[in-house]
Amino acid sequence: MATLTQQAPQNVAQQAAQQTVFSILIALSFTHFLNDTLQSLIPAMYPLVRESLNLNFTQVGLITLTFQMSASILQPLVGMYTDKRPQPFSLAIGMAFTLIGLVSLSFAHSLPMVLVSVALIGIGSSVFHPEASRMARMASGGKHGMAQSLFQLGGNAGSSLGPLLAAMIIVPLGQFHIIWFSLVALLAIGVMIYLGKWYKVNTHRAKPKAMKLPGQQQQLPSTTVVISLSILLILIFSKYFYMASMTSYYTFYLMDRFGISVQSSQVYLFIFLFSVAAGTFIGGPVGDRIGRKYVIWISILGVAPFSLLLPHANLFWTAVLSVFIGVILSSAFSAILVYAQELLPGKEGMIAGLFFGLAFGMGGIGSALLGKLADATSIQYVYQICAYLPLIGLLTGFLPNLEKQQHK
Repeated sequence: MATLTQQAPQNVAQQAAQQTVFSILIALSFTHFLNDTLQSLIPAMYPLVRESLNLNFTQVGLITLTFQMSASILQPLVGMYTDKRPQPFSLAIGMAFTLIGLVSLSFAHSLPMVLVSVALIGIGSSVFHPEASRMARMASGGKHGMAQSLFQLGGNAGSSLGPLLAAMIIVPLGQFHIIWFSLVALLAIGVMIYLGKWYKVNTHRAKPKAMKLPGQQQQLPSTTVVISLSILLILIFSKYFYMASMTSYYTFYLMDRFGISVQSSQVYLFIFLFSVAAGTFIGGPVGDRIGRKYVIWISILGVAPFSLLLPHANLFWTAVLSVFIGVILSSAFSAILVYAQELLPGKEGMIAGLFFGLAFGMGGIGSALLGKLADATSIQYVYQICAYLPLIGLLTGFLPNLEKQQHK
């Protein structure tokens, strides 16, 4: 009887963990949308800041590097800490840093002030992503790929909206009007407090999954796990180095090559980022069905034909190719993240922090290096070099098929 009494609460917890809570997933996706909308204002205002502060491409890259590094270095540490001590209201605390950074950025009239402001926004991001990703897994009901894709969909939709808002508000009205976006941060804090309350009473959802998965890990030698994680990290490097060329320098490339205006270039950047948002939801659910390794194959290596054609296309076909690149490339991250979490079950926060952190870090380092390369050569040469990065996707062939391992 005692055994049956002990098993009953465990069965209830397991049943709860198997139910998908769409209200929480949608709220998480919405907060990710708000968070990344605010972050995307940073690269969207580069043409304005470059002119007003008389910056070169290297200094523009330094802004991205500062933002991305502050958003990346802390993420694995936050994830490791919250794996042991969950922090239900950390999302709201992170958004408070973003709020302070936005207000500071609206008043920034020197490069050091801009760097401090974007660093504060980056810190907010580093606190947000690991716990939000873990919460998405908790609410997934076992549909981990779908949950991560829905979470990523909000973020990428927000990233695509930034250039459009910049073109409509910041470019014509001026940098100070960034302060109005503090209202968006306040809205996000309100939703995040609601999510924190749910998280606080549903931590049991994480524990049954941590108990179910170790059997998978025992079937893979530690060497295989290390090699697989290394390959995934290299693939993240490939994806986000190429993404850095598009998010930070695409507007400059279009203005330099085709002679279009700043506002027109922002619209083309929006088209690319919207295609990224549209393609985000594909990777997770498809990975749940056919296996994440195949999604990773298609989403990174599949970009290569389009990236190789891009530097040689006219304006119309550049826009068309950017849509294909955005849709295909964006499906990779959810599949890579869930694949990595299945390699190391029970360490979801650390893995989320590591991979989100590396994504931001690679974007920052890539932007800085590509800015220096653009100053030394030309912005068009940057795109000719970056066209070959997706070929690194060939390394996916060395990843084990986890679905086969699970069914052995």
